Amino acid sequence: MNKFSTGRPQWTQWGGLNDIQRNRTLSMNTHANEFQFGDLAGTTNIDMRASGQRKGGRVSFASSNRSYQGRVMGSYNSGILSNGWSYSVLMSRRFGEEGFQDATLYDANSFSASVEKQINDKHSLNFTGFYTPNRRGLSNAITQEVEDLKGRRYNPEWGYQNGDKRNVRIRTIEQPVFMLNHYWDINENISLNTNVGYQFGTLGTTRIDNGGTRRIQGPNGEDTYIGGARNPSRVYWQKLPSYFLQDPNPTTTDLANAYTAQQAFLEDGQFDWNAVYEANLNNAILGGNSTYILKEDLVDDDLIQFNSVLNAKLNDRITLNASVDYRSLNSENYAEVADLLGGQQFLDIDFFADENTQAIGSAVDVAQSDLRNPNRLVVEGDRYKYNYEIDVEEYNAFAQAQFQYDWVDFYVAGKFGQTTYQRTGLYENGYYPGEQSFGEGEELSFDNLMTKIGGVFKVKGGHYLDVNATYIQKAPTIRNSYSNPRQNNMVVEDLKEVISTSADLSYIYRSPIIQARLTGYYTKIEDETNVGFYFTEDLTGFNSDNASAFVQEVMTGIDRQHIGAELGIEAQVTPTIKLKAAGAWGQHTYDSNPNLYLTSQDFGTQKIRFGSGKTALKDLKVSGESQQAYQLGFEYRDPNFWNIGITSNYYSNAYVSPSGLVDSENFRLDLDNQEFANFDPDIARQTLKQEKFDDYFLFNAIGGKSWKVGDYYIGFFAVINNIFGENYITGGFEQSRKANYQNRTEDLNRDKPLFGNRYFFGRGTTYYLNVYVRF
Repeated sequence: MNKFSTGRPQWTQWGGLNDIQRNRTLSMNTHANEFQFGDLAGTTNIDMRASGQRKGGRVSFASSNRSYQGRVMGSYNSGILSNGWSYSVLMSRRFGEEGFQDATLYDANSFSASVEKQINDKHSLNFTGFYTPNRRGLSNAITQEVEDLKGRRYNPEWGYQNGDKRNVRIRTIEQPVFMLNHYWDINENISLNTNVGYQFGTLGTTRIDNGGTRRIQGPNGEDTYIGGARNPSRVYWQKLPSYFLQDPNPTTTDLANAYTAQQAFLEDGQFDWNAVYEANLNNAILGGNSTYILKEDLVDDDLIQFNSVLNAKLNDRITLNASVDYRSLNSENYAEVADLLGGQQFLDIDFFADENTQAIGSAVDVAQSDLRNPNRLVVEGDRYKYNYEIDVEEYNAFAQAQFQYDWVDFYVAGKFGQTTYQRTGLYENGYYPGEQSFGEGEELSFDNLMTKIGGVFKVKGGHYLDVNATYIQKAPTIRNSYSNPRQNNMVVEDLKEVISTSADLSYIYRSPIIQARLTGYYTKIEDETNVGFYFTEDLTGFNSDNASAFVQEVMTGIDRQHIGAELGIEAQVTPTIKLKAAGAWGQHTYDSNPNLYLTSQDFGTQKIRFGSGKTALKDLKVSGESQQAYQLGFEYRDPNFWNIGITSNYYSNAYVSPSGLVDSENFRLDLDNQEFANFDPDIARQTLKQEKFDDYFLFNAIGGKSWKVGDYYIGFFAVINNIFGENYITGGFEQSRKANYQNRTEDLNRDKPLFGNRYFFGRGTTYYLNVYVRF
């Protein structure tokens, strides 16, 4: 289920199917898995086979203030009927006008059906299909200035329209999945599961496009485009109080303007739908086009996959697992006009093609999103801006032998295969004419080679040693293989397979009272690639008029090192009370200074590098997680079928995601490519210091109760997280707009930086309550 685009599963593709997906097999880390080789963070296998579901029905209702406000779910499993048939069905709905953050609507329905026919003692056929269409309102990272003014529930992506909250950024996923499985018990020791699957459908995200223009012909027949608009977001930097306080010695006028901006933001601070509609309606009256439209970035996937898994018990001590799999993906990627917002049409050209905000003469070609269809006027439902396909083929073969002896259980496994990508441009982009953007691009081919070995040594008396080691070489993701596939066929320079080497050692103790595990691990990940998109003002080597550009930051040769230890222990101190504790200590750092270059439509096919072409990430901390976490808690389970548990959790050593451009030699160089005259290494180190987030505690509680009433089981469980409403940051990233020593130091030294780090804030106190009836 992992996506080629990101390498991660799209979890919402099977959201709301809880009752029918309870049969799960989790393989920790790189441990042996009878279905597949797996990966560093483990493998989850979900069994939706109809005959494997517990017979009976279940109806439940949940209430929450997290992602959604309510959920209704009903399911029924027939068990194996006398004629060899079995079936399982589920329907659910999750809904809410908003979750913890403002206007994050949730509208999701889920349907699943599984039907199985046991043909005879050896053969069985199972068909499973599920469809989970969902719409979610999104939020965005904000600066500390914005959080100070509006709080952590603030979401800048919505505004009132006709008295109702309307979110600008809506993510929609409609990707049904169908699977046909054949189960063949060849004999009592050998089984073969062969399946085919088909996934298709759309993933889309809306946003405002404010580049609408109109076309005017000059006296000599030349085209001119006028119009466009400033970013209408309420957190656009020129609308915040800090914008008016840039000067170290603000004037009375500056202070008055900052106060006015602050009060306006406090009183409202939301997207102004009325303003964009009014602008478009006025344009329409004058015969013009929409200045603003709601754009939807869409991905239409068609994925066919085949998989065959063999399990053979060769003798009492040796088991063989093997599989072959094949996946073929055609992915269409394009922008579509979702809403003209009161206008009549939209002119599909790039208004920013000319730095003087007018595209005249030869620049008219550059402005076209498709030179083969110039000056196209689009309406709702039309594709525009970009349009391309990605074709992927992947095949793999996997084999694993598991051995069981009195003193040791061990395994050895290997996998090999190949992955290919190819982009086909359906538009001929004006910045990248001809084969640079149109038609089939270069076919990219990557070898997948993996091996692992591990075992559990049974020492004595409940003492065990568990050791695992693996080597994984696999294709980079699609997202990190092209510098800007929306515009061109350009492949990331020096693109390689990503290599991961990992080993872990655990001591395990099990007794009737105490269960404990202590693990140490080491992981090295090499040759990763990352492509980021942003606008920057500070590109050295350019004159002051051309130092700004919307760029693609391409980093290659990224190495990461993860070293750490984990401890988990629980003690059943009485028949009803269990104490538990856990701790994780890690040191997760970048282990190289990656190569860095920039691409942009402003540069054509040129790749911009600074100094040595490196960025100084080595020894900086990897973001996205707390590198240390500790937990203490207890559970009480009463014989009368009620339970309660409380945990205290401490998180520390989390860091902001660094900017590659800021950490490159671009930072110390002025526009003339010379080091700043006032460059001070001590101040530079302070400016470049990676931000460490504050440590925080979270206290959580869980409890439940069940009753048996005749043939029915009735129960509930409830969870309360962050009981004391702790305010904390879950992640964030450095902005790259101010990217050199002079401008970044000045900005960060302000009381309210204009382009300070942007953060994702954790939720306050949240709850989840579920009531169910099982029969």
